[in-house]
Amino acid sequence: MTRRHGYALLAAIIAVIVAMSTAIYVGVAADTGTRDRTSLSGPRPARPSAAPASAGVWVGTWSASPVGAEPGTQAEGMTGRSVRNVVHAAVGGTSARVTLSNLYGRTTLTITHASIALAAGTRTAAARAGTMRPLTFAGNTTVVIAAGGQVLSDAVALAVPAGGDVLVTTYSPSLSGPVTYHPTARQTSYAGEGDLTEDETGTAYTEQVDHWRYLTALDVLSGEADGTVVAFGDSLTDGKNSTADANDRWSDYLNRRLRTALAAGRDLPRYSVVNAGIGGNRVLSDARGRPLENQAGIRRFRRDVLDRPNVKIVVIDLGINDLLRTPGTADPQKILTGLRDLVRQAHARGIKVVGATLMPVGRRATWTEAREVVRQTINAEIRSGRVYDAVVDFDKALRDPYDPLALRTMYDSGDRLHPNDKGYERMADTFDLAYLKGSTAARL
Repeated sequence: MTRRHGYALLAAIIAVIVAMSTAIYVGVAADTGTRDRTSLSGPRPARPSAAPASAGVWVGTWSASPVGAEPGTQAEGMTGRSVRNVVHAAVGGTSARVTLSNLYGRTTLTITHASIALAAGTRTAAARAGTMRPLTFAGNTTVVIAAGGQVLSDAVALAVPAGGDVLVTTYSPSLSGPVTYHPTARQTSYAGEGDLTEDETGTAYTEQVDHWRYLTALDVLSGEADGTVVAFGDSLTDGKNSTADANDRWSDYLNRRLRTALAAGRDLPRYSVVNAGIGGNRVLSDARGRPLENQAGIRRFRRDVLDRPNVKIVVIDLGINDLLRTPGTADPQKILTGLRDLVRQAHARGIKVVGATLMPVGRRATWTEAREVVRQTINAEIRSGRVYDAVVDFDKALRDPYDPLALRTMYDSGDRLHPNDKGYERMADTFDLAYLKGSTAARL
């Protein structure tokens, strides 16, 4: 072989290597990390090539777990009406996408139009001028969601500000009951007759509700956050009895606290905090209905935590309803086994787990000494470090120092179980932000 032929062969080999490397890089870069989150009634379609391209990573900025079928919607769903959900963004981003659920629908849900916009203010169905964007699903404005399924929208370019309210609107012209919803949202949302998906004024939205319909997640392509923290729990996490439309759940307080610390220059991970609380939720047992409503923590954990985008930390505050709603006395070892199963699932995905002690409910009529023994047994094991990677002691922080079986009066909303706004803020303040650093504990 001549030297000239040798150079030519070497150049050809280098060209092949460069081409293969470029193909691998493009393939990896195109992966949005949502492979497990989209469920359609048929083969998963390819994403449209016109999706917005921008720097950043996909993180959750808001979420609400589907709970059950909305009463009164079994026959028609929301036929011929527009649903305008109002949600609060934990962090900002340059593009957005939503997840819609038909988990409790008994027929297919056909949505012919959907939109997203920034709210013009608080407690309003009006959109900020110039921010209305149509939503598409695999490039189409119409999407059909199978009974029991969910769908992830295409990304749309929209500058979502941290701490801002976002409007997500859907319209369905056909029978599709019942409606999958999240009650006790502590957030006013709206509905109106006809296709109002692109209506900016909000005046035609004559119905106000304290729950979210169909919508279960809002993600943003963010340069402000590198990961998601999920608060996973029951009504104490869902924010029951907190001030409506004020975003005063403990997860909201924690998100604001983290953002303030980052703005002050503290060396902490840049994370968003989203909520996956369900009132009455238990570790081990589902509620009523077919399919089962208020699914047990061990059954919904993958959907509500593991399959969220870029989850780095999960904070678990679950177990008190296993005590309150179990006839007789619950078995603490079974509850602890369930909690450890959640930890095992999280560790399999490389997610760190922070767990909370069970707060006192000693003044409620249904409480017994036997149930208190179970609570103390569970809390002792949690505090020992043999359940979670790190522990936040909500019990110690909110109990009455003179009556440790009860909530401190200044933190009690009045029902002896759920905190008021000050109590939820205290829960967030109890959380050591240093727990957000590091990864899972190898010993667990």
